[in-house]
Amino acid sequence: MRVVVVEAPARSGADWTARARHLEEWGFGSLLVPDTLWTTSPFPALAAAAATTTTLGLRTWVAAAPLRTPAALTRECTALQELSDGRFELGIGPGRPDAEEEARRLGASWGSAPDRIAAVEESVAAVRAGVDPAPEVIVSAAGPRMTAAAGRMADRIALALGPTATEADLTATVAAARESCGPAMVFTHSLVGVGEALPSWFARTGGPTLAELRRLGSAGLLPADPGRAVDLLREREERLGITEVTVPGELAEAFAPVLARLRLSPAR
Repeated sequence: MRVVVVEAPARSGADWTARARHLEEWGFGSLLVPDTLWTTSPFPALAAAAATTTTLGLRTWVAAAPLRTPAALTRECTALQELSDGRFELGIGPGRPDAEEEARRLGASWGSAPDRIAAVEESVAAVRAGVDPAPEVIVSAAGPRMTAAAGRMADRIALALGPTATEADLTATVAAARESCGPAMVFTHSLVGVGEALPSWFARTGGPTLAELRRLGSAGLLPADPGRAVDLLREREERLGITEVTVPGELAEAFAPVLARLRLSPAR
C-alpha cells in the first residue's frame, strides 16, 4: 500500500522544497501536484521538489491531456524524468468537467468527450515512446468509456469518485472497472479526511461537512484510530486491489500516525 500526497506549492521556493523534504522524511511515496490555472504549473514545481529530495516520487495530478499537445507533454515529461533521476510518474486524464474555460484561455481545443479520451491515449503513447525510462502511467477515469480506455493504457487507474462516495459506490466502481480492464488492474483511491480533520477548501467551496460525510458513510473518511484505519486500508487492498491512496496535503500530518502503522503492517 502506497500513500501519496496531493499538494499545491507553497508561496516561496524555500517553503516548497522544505515541504517536499518533510513529506519524504515522513515516508510518503510520492508528491502529486495539480494541473490547474489557479495553481503553480506542476512541471516546474515538481522539478524544484526533485532537486531537494532523493526517493520521493513526483507526479502530475492530473495532467489534463487537452491542454498540451502530445509532443509538448513528452518534452516536459522528459525534462522532469531526467532532473529527478527517473522518479517522475505521469498522472493524466481527460480534464476536469469545469476545465473547458482553462483550455480556452490557453488557446487549446477542448473537444467532445471522445476527443478528450483520444487525447489521453495519444499523449500516453507519445510519452511511453519518447521518455526514457518510460514513467508509470496513472490514468484518472470516471465513466465506462474512460475506464475502458484506461484499461488499455494505464499501469493503474485513479478512481474519480466524489467525497460522498460510499463503500458500496467504491466496490461497484471497482467491479465495473474490472469488467473492462481485467483482474490484474490496480487502483488509487482518494481520501478526503482522517478522523476530525478535513481539508480547509471543503468549507471554502461549500463542500460536504464532517457530519454530512459521516451520515452518508463516505469511503474517503478514515477512522481517527490508526489501527482501525490500517485495517480498513488493508481490507480494501486485498478485496478491491486498491494499492494506493492519496491524502490531501493539509492532512499529511494528521495521516502520519496511520502511515507509520501501515508501514509496520504487512499486507495480508
